[in-house]
This record gives sequence, C-alpha cells and structure tokens, in this order.
Amino acid sequence: MQTAEIPQHVAVLPDTPYALWASGELHDYLHLPHDGTRVEVIGGRVVVSPPPGVPHGGIVQDVADAVSAARSADPEFAWRTLQVTGIDYLGTGDGYIPDLIVLAAEALDRAREADLPKLAPDEIELVVEVTSKRGAENDLPPADRRTRTKWNWYAHAEIPYYLLVDRSPKAGRTTLYSIPDQGAAAYLHQESWDFGETVRLPEPFGLDIATGLWKPWKT
Repeated sequence: MQTAEIPQHVAVLPDTPYALWASGELHDYLHLPHDGTRVEVIGGRVVVSPPPGVPHGGIVQDVADAVSAARSADPEFAWRTLQVTGIDYLGTGDGYIPDLIVLAAEALDRAREADLPKLAPDEIELVVEVTSKRGAENDLPPADRRTRTKWNWYAHAEIPYYLLVDRSPKAGRTTLYSIPDQGAAAYLHQESWDFGETVRLPEPFGLDIATGLWKPWKT
C-alpha cells in the first residue's frame, strides 16, 4: 500500500476522510479508478493500495480455500470468509479493508440480513493481511512507538487473531498474532512459519494451510 496525496484539484473535501470512507464516497472524491484499487484511512492518513497481483491474490485465495475445505469436510464448521470487505472502526476515524476476514457463519448471516455495507470489529474472529512491496509498513508491527499501524488498531479493536503474511524477501514468513491487549494496542502472543511450512491455525479454527506456492516478492 502507498499513502495517497489528495489531488490538488480537490481543494477541499466536504467532510473528513473517514466520514467519506464510511459513506463510500472517498474513492470518487479522490478520482481513483474503480479497478480494485482500495482506499483506507489508517491513523487518519488516506492510504491507497493498487489491485493486488496474482501471487498476492493467490495467497489470499489459499487461506479462503482452506476454510472452504474445512467446511466441506465438516458441515458443522463454524467459520466463513469475506474478501474486500471494510471494517468500520467507529470512534477512531479509521476504516480498513483487509485482504481477508474470517467470521462466524451466524455473524455473516446477520450482516447479510441487515444489508450492512461494512463490518464492525466485534463481528470478526480473524483478519488476514498479505504485504506488498509498497506500503508493507502499514500491516506490520510498528518500528517506532510513535507510529500506529493496522497491527495496533486490530489489537486495539480486540480482534482475536491477526494472520500476517509477510512477502518481503527479508522475511518470507507467516505470523499468527493473538491475545490482543486493547490498552496497549498490541498483540501479546505470536507464532510464525517460514514459507513452505504448513500454517496451523489453532482452535477455534483447527485447520492447516499449505504454503508451498507462497513466495517473497521479486526485488
């Protein structure tokens, strides 16, 4: 992801970036193409990410497929996935669009019946982010305590699990963060797997994710 500068020809936005994001209007006010480009508000900053490439999208699909396979094997499997769905973090002025959301089937059904355009954090059990060459720092734990990233905000929102797939050539690993501490805006536990190793999501999911095709981005 990359931080977007508000175009000069948009002299004054009619509302805050968050309010326009929540109403679905920020995309148009920034004159961005409707080609899969995502717009988020992270720490009050407008952040734009281009449509993901095939390796990035393939990783997201692998996680979604693992959930679907578990559901096929066990009709009582409780979890479902959503892609490109916003999380409205009320009261913070931020709004996010994770690569993938995992939530309970009942929560998904309620959201669909209510025709909700976005989800609230308390409806979500796990979020998945796959880093990209530009803007990976928005997904990672911050290097500076004065900085807040999505890692902080997901923990502050008490989303129980955050699965971070870091495609940096310096990393090439997947980390599952858990035990969110709202006051510290941080996750207190983590477990990591190198690319090629099987990611094992613990209960309440209890499923394995093969990562044989997961590769770092090309330098």
